[in-house]
Amino acid sequence: MPNNNNIPKIMVCLGTGGIAAGAQEVLTAFSEELERHRISGQLGSRPCSAKQTGCRGLCALDVLVDIYVPGLGTHTYSMVTPEMAPEIVERHILGQTPVEKWLAPPAYHQFHDKQQRLVMAHCGIIDPEDINDYLAVGGYTALPKALAMEPVKVLEEVKKSGLRGRGGAGFSTGLKWQICRQAAGEQKYIICNADEGDPGAFMDRSVLEGDPHVVLEGMLIGAYAIGANKGYIYCRAEYPLALKRLRIAMDQARQRNLLGDNILGADFCFDIKLKEGAGAFVCGEETALMVSIEGNRGMPRPRPPFPAQRGLWNNPTNINNVETWANIPVIIRNGGDWFAGAGTQKSKGTKIFALTGNIKNTGLIEVPMGITLREIVKDIGGGIPKRKKFKAAQLGGPSGGCIPAHLMDTPIDYDSLVSAGAIMGSGGVVIMDSSTCMVDMARYFLTFTQNESCGKCVPCRVGAKRMLEILQRITAGEGKPSDIDLLCEMAQEIKKTSLCGLGQTAPNPVLSTIRYFKDEYEAHINDKICPVGCCPSLIRFTVNDDLCKACGLCAKECPAGAISGGAKKVPAAIDKDKCTKCRACIEVCPFTAIY
Repeated sequence: MPNNNNIPKIMVCLGTGGIAAGAQEVLTAFSEELERHRISGQLGSRPCSAKQTGCRGLCALDVLVDIYVPGLGTHTYSMVTPEMAPEIVERHILGQTPVEKWLAPPAYHQFHDKQQRLVMAHCGIIDPEDINDYLAVGGYTALPKALAMEPVKVLEEVKKSGLRGRGGAGFSTGLKWQICRQAAGEQKYIICNADEGDPGAFMDRSVLEGDPHVVLEGMLIGAYAIGANKGYIYCRAEYPLALKRLRIAMDQARQRNLLGDNILGADFCFDIKLKEGAGAFVCGEETALMVSIEGNRGMPRPRPPFPAQRGLWNNPTNINNVETWANIPVIIRNGGDWFAGAGTQKSKGTKIFALTGNIKNTGLIEVPMGITLREIVKDIGGGIPKRKKFKAAQLGGPSGGCIPAHLMDTPIDYDSLVSAGAIMGSGGVVIMDSSTCMVDMARYFLTFTQNESCGKCVPCRVGAKRMLEILQRITAGEGKPSDIDLLCEMAQEIKKTSLCGLGQTAPNPVLSTIRYFKDEYEAHINDKICPVGCCPSLIRFTVNDDLCKACGLCAKECPAGAISGGAKKVPAAIDKDKCTKCRACIEVCPFTAIY
């Protein structure tokens, strides 16, 4: 809790999710209510104000509001609207009695029980646009501690922590820094990769929106250890709130002599430029990102040489993603050994995941490495809604792989996921239930990566397109028995011969779904059916006369007029020539008579 714990506080989640749910209006309503009661400056002899914070994680319950009153502690309200502000202020702030009916449900607390927040410790607590809030929770204390150490000692502390890059590859952060430090060249750069492009991923965005200074402090420490005096943050333009708060944080840091020349009076100079990306997924690949910063079209370069040896403008360059940099102040402040106490033997610390898809509690979580997928889905995520069953989880974004239900006890760490056919990636977790067609899911993700290919190398440009055409044929009911073997053969060749990580990992969703759900591919190809009724070309809608109660709801709902009967005790009937397969009849039928 920042500032004085004797001061009452109203904290409103103004991350992107909160704003979309109406958080700005909620914040305004609380501020106006405090003014109306003439307590916006004082509550008795104590100041009281409403302020913005970053994302708290459980986006499904936005707008989230924390009320802290001395003696009562902190209470969280969920799904808050402006109309609720008067009663909350009168009863909770003035009357010292929380409004029970609007408090966050048990699911909110269950969501946080197994989390361990290191990177996101201050998200949802501090005002991300106020450097004083960051300073009040210990911000910028790791930097002077690092400046009092020899650069190589800072580097060794990071190596001791066991931190691995959180951007996907999982390479040792300390070793990466060491290679860059030892590389020949007077000019060295560091880069923060904030070009987060995976569908359903919002980890880096939320950290930048909720605690931008922790990233700046991490970069400062990294620059000192490596010997760099210039840095870049490459953030996609589709993140306007993150960019706004980054700019504010950078200006505040310069005003406090935390960026620029002779930082904190030391013989250390470092400044950061903010580069907006145009949204190309391939620019998340480090060499393409550097090409983009240099002012050219973002296309990957062959490696080696690696960026740490010859990167931005042919100078040694160290690139880490947002989450990796945000771990650095925690490590320096508490020590590498302390950090290594969390996680597993080969995967230290915590990991942030964006939990999306068919799950009750969608949002952002930070958990210790080694937690199982079962714990994430059932204990944190609250399980699968509508009494459906868990089928699989896609980890690592469109370049990752799926983990099926029988592997739910797989530990979430770098090596275990690779063994299971997935990757950690940047941290996207898409949950799929029993209604998901795994062939269609593979087609969806391959469509994304094929569209985002820069086209520089033939295996990715042509090979991924050919694979996608085969998947499109299969989901249209035109697949051939030889297609499965052909997909596997093409996937392996594309992985071996593509120039960059995008092409090398693009076939992963196809390979993992064939590995665990080959029967669904065979049903599409041999039986010309989609087992879960997802692929439109393979669907036929039928009415079960024994279940139909002739209520007429389906006929009224059908936009194509394809349903006759359904009233006056006559069971419904579907004209298959008129049916557009929109599923409206299935959704409205209260007797599950349409299948």
